[in-house]
Amino acid sequence: MDFQLTEEQRALQDAARTFARAELPDLAREMEAKDFSVPADMMRRYGEMGFLGVNLPVEYGGLGLGHLEALLVLEEFAQVSNAVAFPVFEALVGPVRAIERFGSDEMKARVIPQVTAGEATVAVSMSEPDAGTALTDLKTRAVDAGDHYVLTGTKRWTSGAGHARYYVTYCRLSDEEGAKGIGAVLVEKGMAGVSFGAREELMGFRGIETRDIVLDEVRVPKANLVVPAGSFGKLMSAFGLERCGNATQALGVAAGALEQALAYTQERKAFGKPIVDFQAVQIKLAEMAMKVEAARLLIWRAAANAALQPNGLPSVYESSVAKCFANEIVRDVASLGVQVMGGYGYHKAYGMEQRLRDGFAWGIAGGTTDVQKTNIAAAMIGRRFDQRR
Repeated sequence: MDFQLTEEQRALQDAARTFARAELPDLAREMEAKDFSVPADMMRRYGEMGFLGVNLPVEYGGLGLGHLEALLVLEEFAQVSNAVAFPVFEALVGPVRAIERFGSDEMKARVIPQVTAGEATVAVSMSEPDAGTALTDLKTRAVDAGDHYVLTGTKRWTSGAGHARYYVTYCRLSDEEGAKGIGAVLVEKGMAGVSFGAREELMGFRGIETRDIVLDEVRVPKANLVVPAGSFGKLMSAFGLERCGNATQALGVAAGALEQALAYTQERKAFGKPIVDFQAVQIKLAEMAMKVEAARLLIWRAAANAALQPNGLPSVYESSVAKCFANEIVRDVASLGVQVMGGYGYHKAYGMEQRLRDGFAWGIAGGTTDVQKTNIAAAMIGRRFDQRR
């Protein structure tokens, strides 16, 4: 068992680190202050550098590399901020993967090259006012109308809403109840009947637009069908990689907090010496490091073992363990970062408090930590649990 990255992987990691640290800190601070998404010109630069297609097929403008390589790039961006990393997250582990796995050849050729070039982003619209964790309660419906579907409903908590060009939208495509009636269509921002609610004011995630989407009899061409009714399981199967991406966003925040705390404690002096010389500080730094290293290894295990799975994606068990652990430790690590920096850690100008706010969100997004724990238990026991009874 080799825990070392290959020379090619290290080179990719170094390229992502060099770019992220040279080009993105000022942008990240401005996005945090003014709450806007990654600008179009920077998106194109991401695309030119290959960062939006690491594990996407070469035929669509990607690099054709593996999932571990994609997560190496994502972590480097996330260490700067989750907001500047979000387009990388959406492209490499998010809804683009549903199009790549399940969409028609025409849809793939139409959408994915725009993503890898940084010309468009794809968001996923799943949750609804009365369907979050209980996603199979969703009510958004697509009615067959010949050469198109008529789509009606309201989507909630859509990250990227209003900014993204495309939306993989979970909906009811038949009258069957529960999961059996659910499929997905690709909604385009400019379609008649698509509108967006007010931007949500969240504790963190500034620079990542989150809004409701109102779908009022939207005519969606049949060519935009991603998966038909009865494909809910297929859609969920792709979530193993998204869980690893979610975990990596959390890991990036935690790793950035550790690096910042290490630098600060060696520069800051008390009683005539750097505060890192005090045992209490050393213990906190060690606790932060242990948690960051363990989270990284769990994520890498899930990504590396994906090649052993029939669908080529991380398993539910390993991806849920990685996500849940990373989601929990980022809160601890960022909190310790605030503590060792004292008043400066609590001050907006220094960024550590932002890490605490942003990091907390990943244990809610993409399935809460408690949901991951039920996934873990189900995988260990070998059967699903019906939470409705």
